[in-house]
Amino acid sequence: MELLENSTKRLANGVEMPRIGLGVYKMTEPEVARKAITHALESGYRHIDTASLYANEKEVGEAVRVSGISRKEIFVTTKVWNTDQGYDQTLRAFEKSLELLGMDYVDLYLTHWPVAESYIDTYRAIERLYEEKLIRATGVSNHNQHHLEAIAAKANIKPMVNQIECHPRLTQYDLREYCASEDIAVTSWSPLARGRLLEEPTLARISAKYGKSTAQVIIRWHLQHDLIVIPKSITPERIHGNFDAFDFELSFEDVKNIDALNLNERTGADPDNFSF
Repeated sequence: MELLENSTKRLANGVEMPRIGLGVYKMTEPEVARKAITHALESGYRHIDTASLYANEKEVGEAVRVSGISRKEIFVTTKVWNTDQGYDQTLRAFEKSLELLGMDYVDLYLTHWPVAESYIDTYRAIERLYEEKLIRATGVSNHNQHHLEAIAAKANIKPMVNQIECHPRLTQYDLREYCASEDIAVTSWSPLARGRLLEEPTLARISAKYGKSTAQVIIRWHLQHDLIVIPKSITPERIHGNFDAFDFELSFEDVKNIDALNLNERTGADPDNFSF
């Protein structure tokens, strides 16, 4: 699999989704968010991942508009929050997100978490937005296999993307294999385990071997597993560095050594047990 700087993952409907995006979670200061997104776009990023929860959709839209880059070249993901789930509520929440973004469409719209009593109806609303061409791709976030199977039983269109917590301490191998078998692309959130792996000895040794940072090695590991990855940072050097993962390739042995770091250890909530 050749991975070039502008490399994309082809979704089930043929839409091309950039393999590296900037995650903007916790960027709640408007000027900080705008500067980070602007620097990312200047560094070559063409994918921004936001959510209504993050309270920065407005800044995402502003940064995209002033970038001088054509809207159709930038892939924008946003998500419906748990308190807005359900069929009609999701349609209303989407309208609000679209208004804040100041856009005519969103590239990818996701259910943020599988709220037990409403995630299927939420996804049905996402299908409708897709049919109305208000979004270019459908998806979910934090859905386990049984959630995806429950959706498939009711849906006309399978989710094209599942965004999940994934990193070398939580490789999610079985869920990734299931998604691959169903042609559902996987996006890794918290790809660096919230920075907890940057001093890990195996990763430090591998990064020294390639002359790359630990973060770049981890991002490259995601890419070589055919994952889309959305590291977040507000620091220009890190934003730029996280994108610089296309000019080297991990050996098969090194990929396996990183796989072996798995402890099924989450930094966030369990999709089968959350209360927000």
